[in-house]
Amino acid sequence: MRGVTRRLMLLDTASLYFRAYFGVPDSVRAPDGTPVNAVRGLLDFIDRLVKDHRPDELVACMDADWRPQWRVDLIPSYKAHRVAVETETGPDEEVVPDTLSPQVPVIEDVLDALGIARVGVAGYEADDVIGTFTGRATSPVDIVTGDRDLYQLVDDERGVRVLYPLKGVGTLQLTDETWLREKYGVDGSGYADLALLRGDPSDGLPGVPGIGEKTAAKLLDAFGDLAGIMAAVDDPKSALTPSQRRRLDESRPYVALAPEVVRVAGDVPLPDVDTALPRTPRDPAALDALAARWGLGGSLQRLLTTLDG
Repeated sequence: MRGVTRRLMLLDTASLYFRAYFGVPDSVRAPDGTPVNAVRGLLDFIDRLVKDHRPDELVACMDADWRPQWRVDLIPSYKAHRVAVETETGPDEEVVPDTLSPQVPVIEDVLDALGIARVGVAGYEADDVIGTFTGRATSPVDIVTGDRDLYQLVDDERGVRVLYPLKGVGTLQLTDETWLREKYGVDGSGYADLALLRGDPSDGLPGVPGIGEKTAAKLLDAFGDLAGIMAAVDDPKSALTPSQRRRLDESRPYVALAPEVVRVAGDVPLPDVDTALPRTPRDPAALDALAARWGLGGSLQRLLTTLDG
């Protein structure tokens, strides 16, 4: 299972179990009738990923805080539309399907019993955990996510690529810098600036009015990066159109704050964990109990066989 060059695989776990939940029928249930489609679907995903890509290290990165306050303080609209309940004393709650929420603790327990490293850090999203692991990596990294925000981490020189699921995880879009340039006209480091300018309704980021994806790419090509674009706003000789100059000038408050929100953190205080892909379960007795309680059946057995292969 081990190759000459070690490879780290980082899972955007919530992104994957959401896909599993919506991709596997809720008729997949535990013996007591509780839906376990997300649990079994995620196990099937991990099995396929390990079979196809043979990582040496694997980390299931978690959202300890899906909407960090430090990001909200900078841009209050950040993920605001996803809030289900907000109180003066308690944290915001993300809108999650009723039959998915109870499956998340089961997923966590199964990963722990298997011995697959599971990392979430208070005050940070899974993206930030992924960004920090990636920045510290000394070997190639595969990031598995359905979130395009993580394209900003793509780096051919360091062997960092994003595996973006198109259909399950059997069909993955391998995102490297060549693909990014062909699709968006930017490399990995430029993607965050493009996303900031374009905006992202799914994250509550307004962007710069009138600056869509194609215009943002053209501006970045012309002026290099966000700082170069804003310097061009102040240069009357620059090639900005009058409307672009006006809109960018009016958006200075947003442009000043958005980079910290859009860019994934690279300084998360990660715990000391064993990231090696396990060959055998860390806690076989606990895993057997979970398998019986939740009816994990063939999904778990296939993964165990693959890990031992």
